[in-house]
Amino acid sequence: MRVWMKHTAVLDCMQQLDLVLQKNGGCRTGMAKVTSGYDLPARRIIHTVGPKYAVKYHTAAENALSHCYRSCLELLVENGLQSIAMGCIYTEAKNYPREPAAHVAIRTVRRFLEKQKDNITAVVFCTVSTTDTEIYKRLLPLYFPRDKHEEQVALSKLPADVGDENGETIIDERKIRIKPLPKKSVSRPPELLVDPLVSDVGMAHRNSSYLDSFLDPAFMSMIKDPDQRRLEQWEKTAEAQRGWNCAKLLGYGDLGGPPLSAAEEYSLHSRYLSKANSLNLSEIAEMKIVYRGGVDSEGHPVMVVVGAHFLLRCLDLERFVLHVVKEFEPIIQKPFTIVYFHSAASLQMQPDLGWMRRLQQILGRKHQSNLHAIYVLHPTFGLKAAIFALQLFIDNVVWKKVVYVDRLLQLFKYVPREQLTIPDFVFQHDLEVNGGTGLIVDPRTKYVYNRP
Repeated sequence: MRVWMKHTAVLDCMQQLDLVLQKNGGCRTGMAKVTSGYDLPARRIIHTVGPKYAVKYHTAAENALSHCYRSCLELLVENGLQSIAMGCIYTEAKNYPREPAAHVAIRTVRRFLEKQKDNITAVVFCTVSTTDTEIYKRLLPLYFPRDKHEEQVALSKLPADVGDENGETIIDERKIRIKPLPKKSVSRPPELLVDPLVSDVGMAHRNSSYLDSFLDPAFMSMIKDPDQRRLEQWEKTAEAQRGWNCAKLLGYGDLGGPPLSAAEEYSLHSRYLSKANSLNLSEIAEMKIVYRGGVDSEGHPVMVVVGAHFLLRCLDLERFVLHVVKEFEPIIQKPFTIVYFHSAASLQMQPDLGWMRRLQQILGRKHQSNLHAIYVLHPTFGLKAAIFALQLFIDNVVWKKVVYVDRLLQLFKYVPREQLTIPDFVFQHDLEVNGGTGLIVDPRTKYVYNRP
């Protein structure tokens, strides 16, 4: 009964605080306001509103959440307070993933303490679930290492992007770039210094080369007649279809069509992502063909692909592409890694190169530029021939990043074991292919050890 009374008092106090906050104009997402602690055991209560999460606006949600924590800490310093207990601002009701949100929270606090360490004595992270507790226990030593050993571990396991000086996500494409003025100094013609007569204005503009000297030829070359652009596109399509007929005859599929421009790839990717977010693709996700792993040895996020689960005969390829776009979207904004398990996949039918080319176009150029490596486990001669064809006919840059791995222990040099969820048959296939030499598999934990 005493505990119930305590909870009732806390709820009454929180309701009173909400009314006070509403009278003061409320609080917007990412902002913070401070009120008195009233009957709660605290001098001040700092209120903030966390963002809603959507994959399409992943970066905006990250920065808004970072601003929540930073605003709370700024109010702490402004009000002369030295310690704060912070709960997990993200909630399941707003669909924010727990672990990415914990990264944002801890790195924002770390960045703030780097500047205000003399004004703050303690920041306490309060968790109300065992899941959050385990996440914070695992991540806090990465951002706040207590000794040299933890510092070395943190260097290998921290994400590639740990934010800017405030902990917000860095986006190179959005940086402001100011082009320097032309070095050539052009003196203004003397006849333009005097205001010309109205009848001579048109003649003066036609004869003047003053503005022409400041025009950027690269910018002007982007302006083309729409009919001319369409004619050029038709000519490229016809030429590409004539050129790739040999690939179709070799059984690699239809590789016709010209390469897409950056704007066309962006538009294509946006359409697929919008459609993917509007559909329920749970039946594709349950097949475990593509799923998210942890991070590799350099801190890059990992996407796992299981070739044996790719059942071409009973798979809707269009819905599968939508699922791939949805899964890849959060990680292709930064450097990332792909781990492909080809174990026992040679028994399944595989898509042709024409389909692979289309998928690569849909994923867009960020996928190509941010891809760190593709680790292929248990490759076969047929797979190596297919990858060579991908390098030859589709993209020599992306498919040059393939690294062939024959053993699981070799793969663990690139991606730590604890960062991967590996199907059981992959362990069995590794034992069969390698004859069991050098490996021991624990059937309970599925961990792999060196044979003594």
